[in-house]
Amino acid sequence: MSRTCATMVVHELLAETVPGYREARLEAEATTRRAVAEAIPRTTPITLQTVVHVVYNRDEENISDAQIESQLAVLNRDFRARNEDRTQVPDVWTSLVADPLIEFELIETTRTHTDERSFGADDSVKRVVKPHPGRLNVWVCTLAGGLLGYAQFPGGPAKTDGVVVLNRAFGTTGTAAAPFDGGRTTVHEVGHWLGLRHIWGDRNDCTGDDFVADTPRAQQANTGRPTFPHITCDNGPHGDMFMNYMDYVDDAAMFMFTAGQVARMNATLEGPRKP
Repeated sequence: MSRTCATMVVHELLAETVPGYREARLEAEATTRRAVAEAIPRTTPITLQTVVHVVYNRDEENISDAQIESQLAVLNRDFRARNEDRTQVPDVWTSLVADPLIEFELIETTRTHTDERSFGADDSVKRVVKPHPGRLNVWVCTLAGGLLGYAQFPGGPAKTDGVVVLNRAFGTTGTAAAPFDGGRTTVHEVGHWLGLRHIWGDRNDCTGDDFVADTPRAQQANTGRPTFPHITCDNGPHGDMFMNYMDYVDDAAMFMFTAGQVARMNATLEGPRKP
């Protein structure tokens, strides 16, 4: 099973169906880029108040508090660059590993039974439970079609804002199943929510751009557990930065944000997602 993320699918769907979304996204992106250019580093952590919405049909989908807590622990570890596996970053990129200085506080968990057996990338799960305004909302449910999750970029409509994660790819215990039992799907999706793009720029032809200068250009998504170096797009000798949280590799193979990605996330928090 390979990682699948529908964030760009949702982005395109909103662009086609929600009046004003394109303009709002352009403004959010412009605000983020201005904040990146100003390069005002943050030196103290910022805390994101987080609400987890468990939406379930079968009892086993009503994941435990312990599973939810395990996911928050991963977020608080990875978004502070305190993950022990960061030592596996190739030497050529160790200087780029950066601490986002972002922490997460679980302020509420909701649990809602539904007659729906699964959901797609159409935001239908968000109609079952509406988001709490001004919070990071995370819906945990059964997703169809092998989908692991998706997020809404900054600038989207408030009524659908947040992150959706497959219950079998959430946290590190309970129903979490290999190879996505390390909590990194939620790390990946929260990265999108904070303005990050996929590492290959979603073009699959070496012309994609993730809007971050210190991530190498890559041809397409990497999956599984690649061997370093994996060279595409004339990006030798070091190749793709497949161990980045914003690629599609297994949970055990991703373990870094770069300084450029951190600058972009913090610019998002200073701009379109300012608490």
